[in-house]
Amino acid sequence: MSAVLKSAAPAPRARPLLLHPAAKPLLFVLCLLPFAWLFHGAWANTLGANPAEALIRSTGDWTLRFLCITLAVTPLRQWTAQPALARFRRMLGLFTFFYVVLHFLSYSWLDMGFELDAIVKDIPKRPFALVGFTAFLLMIPLAATSFNRAIKWLGAKRWQTIHKAVYAIVLLGLLHFFWMRAAKNNFAEVAVYAGVIAVLLGWRIKQRW
Repeated sequence: MSAVLKSAAPAPRARPLLLHPAAKPLLFVLCLLPFAWLFHGAWANTLGANPAEALIRSTGDWTLRFLCITLAVTPLRQWTAQPALARFRRMLGLFTFFYVVLHFLSYSWLDMGFELDAIVKDIPKRPFALVGFTAFLLMIPLAATSFNRAIKWLGAKRWQTIHKAVYAIVLLGLLHFFWMRAAKNNFAEVAVYAGVIAVLLGWRIKQRW
């Protein structure tokens, strides 16, 4: 009887491609492609009539996209039964921070000319800038504690509490994006991002309940 049960057991699963040694380097290169495209566009002057605005908006768009991708890792891991997806979450989160830094630097340089006084006065005057800057500040401790030593130093519970700020960050990022698009009465993309974020956060609320 035991022999029959053993023969009926499913065959061992093949090693997923997600665990291949080249998977992380490949993801790293893929995450750099938007930066490479923007860098080439700025160098070759192919970003349109207003390259400064194109750089600022594109880096902001990629920040929101990487936020959504990072938040999608956990539900995708469960929906696809691929726990190996979790090994890419930290890299995706750090690339989110990389693009938000580029976004802020593009604004500080191309809009404000790195004039600190002008930046300090400009951010509070414009609600969308204040919301975006708040999200940027909230991301700094997440990036600074995204390493194993930080988890050991803070403790798992405290580390998890800090990193739950990502939910506030993605909502602030969506509000920032909404106000940016509202200036041109363009809400199509906002609706797409809002739908994606609603699914990602709604899934987490359902899991918690």
